[in-house]
Amino acid sequence: MDKKAAVDNVEVRLQALENRIYGDRRNKSSKPLKCAESLARIQAGLTNTANKRERVKILHKKIEDLMKYLDPQFTDHMALPDSMKLEFILAEEDFLLSQAALLEQANNLQPLLESTYIRDVPEHTTKLQRLSQIHIKQQDQTDGQSLEVKKLFEEYNKMMFLLSKQFTQWDESLRKLEEAKGLRPVE
Repeated sequence: MDKKAAVDNVEVRLQALENRIYGDRRNKSSKPLKCAESLARIQAGLTNTANKRERVKILHKKIEDLMKYLDPQFTDHMALPDSMKLEFILAEEDFLLSQAALLEQANNLQPLLESTYIRDVPEHTTKLQRLSQIHIKQQDQTDGQSLEVKKLFEEYNKMMFLLSKQFTQWDESLRKLEEAKGLRPVE
């Protein structure tokens, strides 16, 4: 009974899917179109076409070969002769020696990593965070002070420019008055 209900459920779902795909379109006999039947006919047509043409057969054979070559495990199946492996190792000899020296150096520095200074780092992180916050606040204050000083310099420069301009005007007025009274010769 459960199998029949499951089959009926699948048929209902397939019918709903076909209705979504085809909508209200119907074939000439006004029966609903079946997706599975259409796909099977298309597959059969493509298979017949592929079997009739030699080029398609060759292409299918090449695709299988290419898939084999593209498989990541294909290189594992290839066996390299020992002489080739030896050449690879000898070609990388300098690199391998430098890496070995670096590993030896890291091994010699291992006791430094186990020192009390390194072990005490977690204790100092809270202090460092506090100092970082203070530093950030001081940077903000410095930026504020810098802006204030910049404004003061701008006002000072503006005032000096205006004073200089005023003195120049007074000098010009005084020179004209002295020339008019004859106290100063005309230049």
